[in-house]
Amino acid sequence: MTVENLPAYPLEEVLEVKNRRVEMAELVVKEKKRLLDIEEQKLREREAERDKVKEHYKTKMNQLRQELDQGTTSDKIVQIKVYLKVVQERLAAEEKKVKDQKAQVDLAQKNLDIAKNQLKDREKERDKIVTHKKEWTKETIKEMLVIETRAEDELGSTVFLTKFTQQKGEMRRELLKEPHEKKKEGP
Repeated sequence: MTVENLPAYPLEEVLEVKNRRVEMAELVVKEKKRLLDIEEQKLREREAERDKVKEHYKTKMNQLRQELDQGTTSDKIVQIKVYLKVVQERLAAEEKKVKDQKAQVDLAQKNLDIAKNQLKDREKERDKIVTHKKEWTKETIKEMLVIETRAEDELGSTVFLTKFTQQKGEMRRELLKEPHEKKKEGP
């Protein structure tokens, strides 16, 4: 009994569909991961821009402190304060960009998690069919072995009966010959 002699698995098409679904889910996960990487890169860029503006703001604040310590004119101090306000607004805008980009990263991460969960579900579905196929194969082999054994038993019985019948026939012929031979040998 070999596996090649087995009949076709009745759910083979379903198994192929499940395999395709797993492959598609794997592609979706890869794409979601790629999109997450892009969003994370954008976040790093936004943070770098924000940090640059933050550093510029600190530099201007230090410059204002130095000007105040040196006792410069009030016009220059007013000018620096106005400029600091502009830089502060720019910093707030950059902070908002970073916050918005973090939201995009979170969304991309959520989409990736959903895709991974979907992949796990699809793999479970496929694994159920694969397990069923293994069990079906074992059962089918057992059934075929039983059928093969019955056929061999029937064949063996037929051969036995044929030989038995032949032997019986030969014994009959011999028994039938003996009385005739005795009659011929007789008185």
